[in-house]
Amino acid sequence: MLVFYDGRGEYPAIEARAKAEGAAIAWVDQCGLRSDAAPPGRSWAPKGRTPIVRVTGKRLRVNVMSAVASRGALWFTVFTERFTASVFIAFLDRVASQAGRKVHVVADQHPVHRSEAVLAWLEDNADRVELHLMPGYSPDKLLNADLKRNVNASRARNVDR
Repeated sequence: MLVFYDGRGEYPAIEARAKAEGAAIAWVDQCGLRSDAAPPGRSWAPKGRTPIVRVTGKRLRVNVMSAVASRGALWFTVFTERFTASVFIAFLDRVASQAGRKVHVVADQHPVHRSEAVLAWLEDNADRVELHLMPGYSPDKLLNADLKRNVNASRARNVDR
């Protein structure tokens, strides 16, 4: 089931429904991380000398999708392919399975979240997942901002590290 959430008072209703159903609420978002997107963090050098930070010059990119439950549970996945409906559906399926109960997912209005494939999957899995879409201006990026700040502080050398 898909519900548009306008940010003006619907959350208490979502919370009440989730409580009545014994369901969890999870806030979902995705972001991309690039090895060349930010400075490699702080460094040091003897007084009067410029610090030199050696990097490989390789550009690496991964994508991260995370779900944070209102009670503190965290689910995430790291993937290198594009963010598509099949990637999102696999993530929703895993979150619902690992939660062990129905999950009310709150997400932004990314085109993938509104795609026909996702809507069809939601219809077939209405007893497991309900998707609530927020307006585009919602401040749902706090986890991703923290992730990018801390990951970019230590630059990756390859996709494995």
